[in-house]
Amino acid sequence: MRDRIIGFIGLGNMGSHMAAHLVKAGYEVLAYDIDTDKRAAFAREHGTALPDAPADLARASVIMTMVPTGAVVRAVLDEGGEKGLLANLKPGSLVIDTTSSPPESTRELGAHLTRYGVSLIDAPVSGGWMGARTANLVFMMGGDSEEAVDRAAAVLSHLGKKIFRLGKLGSGHVMKSMNNYVSAAAYVGACEALIIGRQYGLDPAMMVEVFNVSTARSFATETSIKRIIARNETRNFALDLFTKDIKIAADLADAKAVKATVTHAVHDRMAEARDAIGGYGDHTRAYAFWATEVGEGDGR
Repeated sequence: MRDRIIGFIGLGNMGSHMAAHLVKAGYEVLAYDIDTDKRAAFAREHGTALPDAPADLARASVIMTMVPTGAVVRAVLDEGGEKGLLANLKPGSLVIDTTSSPPESTRELGAHLTRYGVSLIDAPVSGGWMGARTANLVFMMGGDSEEAVDRAAAVLSHLGKKIFRLGKLGSGHVMKSMNNYVSAAAYVGACEALIIGRQYGLDPAMMVEVFNVSTARSFATETSIKRIIARNETRNFALDLFTKDIKIAADLADAKAVKATVTHAVHDRMAEARDAIGGYGDHTRAYAFWATEVGEGDGR
């Protein structure tokens, strides 16, 4: 291993599993979360050091982030100014950002890091907490340095078997937003189909069974809709984060003057639900809100 010490920021449903796999792979992991209980629990379970602040990760040659937004990534790197993490990273260090962010913000962050001699790779993921737990994530990488991309791939190979090299910095975040938009379009379409079908007396469980052996099959019908019918509202992918990613896709279309009517419609539909019921809960909760619009209770 060239990079033996990794600083990992964000120990939520996904980050905690990802950091644990890196420990198992033989890296020295300095794991930080704003939640003191989470970082203390991780240190106890894995026998790792317990950092008090992001700056304590500065002796790592690689910093990985798994936090909600790109703005949080920038904030945690810059926190503390000259006494903070970024200012004290050694030149030649690498930051791997696995969040979902607007590509332009990613490129701005990359330019900011370059002033400190630090490289940035955007490597958003697909696979959810289950993929994180089983080390079966899909990574979508963008980077301006082939050497930095190679270094990132060596680390990410312990967390997933599919790593796509997509181009310049920001390319990974473009791809992530497109992936999540297509996923959301299938999800909204499936939810609306269930609500329409119920109006004509169809059983939602039977509809999903038909979808999944027919051309309507998708991740939404195989996973999200099944969870809705089972009344499983465990927070897997928050509604506000899902909606945020679709907004990124819509903004990217607008920036290139692409007439993305469906993209905007999917975003607006998700945003309606988020604004009505709040965005913290799982995205599957949106279905119940949409069902109430036609007087179907929670639609299940």
